[in-house]
Amino acid sequence: MEAGRKLIGRQRQVLSLFLFLGLSQAQAGTEPRRYSVVEETEGGSFVTNLAKDLGLGQRELSRRGARVISKGNKLHLQLDQATGDLLVNEKLDREELCGHTEPCVLRFQVLLANPLEFFQAELQVIDTNDHAPVFVERDMVLKISESSAPGTAFPLKNAQDEDVGRNNIENYVINPNSYFRVLTRERSDGKKYPELVLDKALDREEEPELRLTLTALDGGSPPLSGTAQVYIEVVDINDNAPEFEQSFYRVQIPEDSPIGFLIVKVSATDVDIGVNGEISYSLFQAPEEIRKTFELNSLTGDIRLKRQLDFEAVQSYEVIIEAKDAGSLSGKCTVLTQVLDANDNAPEITMSALTRQIPENSPETVVALFSVSDLDSEENGKVSCSIQDNLPFLLKSSSENFYTLVTEGPLDRESQAEYNITITVTDMGTPRLKTQHNITLLVSDVNDNAPAFTQPSYSLSLRENNSPALHIGSVSATDRDAGANAQLTYSLLPPRDPRLPLASLVAINADTGQLFALRALDFEALRAFEFGVGATDRGAPALSSQALVRVQVLDANDNAPSVLYPPHNGSAPCTELVPRAAEPGYLVSKVVAVDADSGQNAWLSFQLLRATEPGLFGVWAHNGEVRTARPLGERDAARHRLVVLVRDHGEPALSASVTLHVLLVDGFSQPYLPLPEAAAEQARADPLTAYLVVALAAVSSLFLFSVLALVAVRLCRRSRAAWAGGCSVPEGHLPGHLVDVSGTGTLSQSYQYEVYLRGGSGTSEFKFLKPIVPNSQGHYPGTAIEENRDFKNDFNFSIQ
Repeated sequence: MEAGRKLIGRQRQVLSLFLFLGLSQAQAGTEPRRYSVVEETEGGSFVTNLAKDLGLGQRELSRRGARVISKGNKLHLQLDQATGDLLVNEKLDREELCGHTEPCVLRFQVLLANPLEFFQAELQVIDTNDHAPVFVERDMVLKISESSAPGTAFPLKNAQDEDVGRNNIENYVINPNSYFRVLTRERSDGKKYPELVLDKALDREEEPELRLTLTALDGGSPPLSGTAQVYIEVVDINDNAPEFEQSFYRVQIPEDSPIGFLIVKVSATDVDIGVNGEISYSLFQAPEEIRKTFELNSLTGDIRLKRQLDFEAVQSYEVIIEAKDAGSLSGKCTVLTQVLDANDNAPEITMSALTRQIPENSPETVVALFSVSDLDSEENGKVSCSIQDNLPFLLKSSSENFYTLVTEGPLDRESQAEYNITITVTDMGTPRLKTQHNITLLVSDVNDNAPAFTQPSYSLSLRENNSPALHIGSVSATDRDAGANAQLTYSLLPPRDPRLPLASLVAINADTGQLFALRALDFEALRAFEFGVGATDRGAPALSSQALVRVQVLDANDNAPSVLYPPHNGSAPCTELVPRAAEPGYLVSKVVAVDADSGQNAWLSFQLLRATEPGLFGVWAHNGEVRTARPLGERDAARHRLVVLVRDHGEPALSASVTLHVLLVDGFSQPYLPLPEAAAEQARADPLTAYLVVALAAVSSLFLFSVLALVAVRLCRRSRAAWAGGCSVPEGHLPGHLVDVSGTGTLSQSYQYEVYLRGGSGTSEFKFLKPIVPNSQGHYPGTAIEENRDFKNDFNFSIQ
């Protein structure tokens, strides 16, 4: 026996060195790859080369982050990424892993992380005959009545073997004797037990007891065995053993039945009377598992539940009940208890791979890879998987209840930057149980939004003469992106008009968008200007947008009125001639002034500041016309000096003054006398100055006659059809050359005055005409409205 055990040990060591590779042929669909390994194989033993099986290079496994995962993260296998070899991680014990379940299959997955891909595989652990049969009770005692007839069978306690298949118990043998033989029987669960059969009637007086050796043999190669001693006591005359009403009971009980639940009531009878007819019930050859699960009333035969059942652990129990009378005779029946599954296990989710953050605008992306399972059976073990309906994600199913969670399309961080995904797994049992797993997915930003200004154009105003570096306004833009993609930089764009010196006018703060005037502006030189501003983010690539800024320069009253007429350029003063016969309101002269400012700053008013004789002349405040205020008399002085003040309406108001010299004459034939002041100045002037004045007067006269001649020639050409015999000046009106003078602040309307020469006697007279007001289309009439006075020499001039 010892030599046999050593032989068996050596054979087991030889078997443990071999590794069986069982890769099945690739099938359509998702058929898993199958491998096999003998139990007790040492850790580090070779299983297969995954790189070859998957058609990948050895370095590609490492580059793609290959790893092996299994349910519950129990790593029975390890992957050598350098060689692609799949190795046993530790010594595998089939009995510890699978118990009596055959075949013993360990499912695992090969996961490639980059890009994400996985393969299903199975590892079958092949049993070796490493456990010999063992009897729980090595000594069995049987009391057999001497009245037992040949052929009577006596079930014996079976041996137990942790191996499965052929390595489990195959048969029982007993040592040779003249009374008994042993038969090997098989129960409904596949376990084999010995049955002792009486071949010849017993005679207690001849042989009161027997000692037999029962041997259990398994089917391994070589077979292993275990023995037990059977002691048989021959009992005298109690020739009727108890008999059960049924030799076999089949009952079903839900796994969620409460403790104390009545499973079945067995009943046996004995035709004997007295002590030999008293029956007691007991569990026969019941293992510890059955004794902990069931409770038998020895008097009534009631079998009740002693602890909670678990269908996922044990699906059925076979219990042998023995009914024994007082004479030690017994009968036996079998109770097969089938456990019915109850939906008491919620589905389970095993997450294999999970991505916590993905960039926006990405195409379909795998977020998670997971598997679902349920320990229950049939409908209770069928599961369905779902997520919320309002999310842009899809669940894709694969084999073995594996699922991938993928994006339905590109995501937009600006619409939603975070998603809370709840994976719900529900079974089909009653009541339905479910398990939920929450995933928080962050969407990272991509620079896909250009900056947007708060308004397409900005209107700013700035008063002229501003101080340098004055803040005149701000532009603002926003960006829906985040981080550096939303950090903006402001800049000035090149002006459309290259003549605009924008770089010297305005500066912008690149961070805040504030605009500053670099120098003082002049309204009269630049009233308004436009330029573009740009906002650029710091993304890659950077995005930008533009806006238009218009700056309006506001006028300040920084220009005093300027007098155009009468001139005051240092030459001899201009003397206005007024006939003494002039009526009140007679137009003496008109002060013409302009102001370079605008608006209210250019509105001018006129005021008589000083006069030689107050009350004789007046100035119209709005148009600067100087008129007589009363009739002139002989007693009025001939010479008058008027000072007219011109004032604008700015804040503060600015002004200018001009002096008018007026000479009262009886008629224009009276010789012109210079003013006393002018004569005195002339007397005091240097002789050289006098010569210069004379020369200037001669040149001016020559220029004046040239202009008159040119005007006459042009008028002759225009009137050639009406005149005959050459160019002559008629007694009628001679249209004059009109000179327009305009100014924003001088007059409220345009005026035209005509002065012309008229042939007559030897004297020349000056004719004053009334102003000619333009019509609604802006045109002037062809002739002026004359005063009722005739002059021999008429001059025509116009001032607008």
